[in-house]
Amino acid sequence: MEETLQPLDVEDPEIRRLMLEGMRIAFAQTPLHELLGINLETISKGSARASMPVAPEAFNSTGNLHGGAIATLIDVACGSAAATAGTFIPGKNHLVTADLHIRYLGRPHGSSITADAQVIRAGRQLIVVECRVTDEDQRLISTADFAGMVVDVRLPLDVATSSSNQQPDI
Repeated sequence: MEETLQPLDVEDPEIRRLMLEGMRIAFAQTPLHELLGINLETISKGSARASMPVAPEAFNSTGNLHGGAIATLIDVACGSAAATAGTFIPGKNHLVTADLHIRYLGRPHGSSITADAQVIRAGRQLIVVECRVTDEDQRLISTADFAGMVVDVRLPLDVATSSSNQQPDI
């Protein structure tokens, strides 16, 4: 008999612990997340918190924290929150970023920034999340709107081969 996969019950403390542990392992295996030092701190039904050091490896040519580094932190926090709120089922489908709009409001002070993401609507296929990034003094650094889309499992990109019409683009 085939097992029916269900969305994770993130309110169950053991499932939440295992999910957080699994996501931390996955992040550690993602070179960009490792380079930026992104840490997924908390996750619960419809929300997530991730942090990142303000480090020279993430600075732009003017000596400020690169907007792309902040965007990556936001994407991690929002994607993690979205994974807990919709029809996403690990191993059955993927959650991909469909849209990300960021407003950069200031430079961080201190040695780290934190992204707090909260799902505002979870549909069957599209999950919308809001995010606030603050520094250690709780100064608002940026705000963002994120939309994640639940899609069928796809093979990883293989840059050595040409593209195929067999795999969806999204």
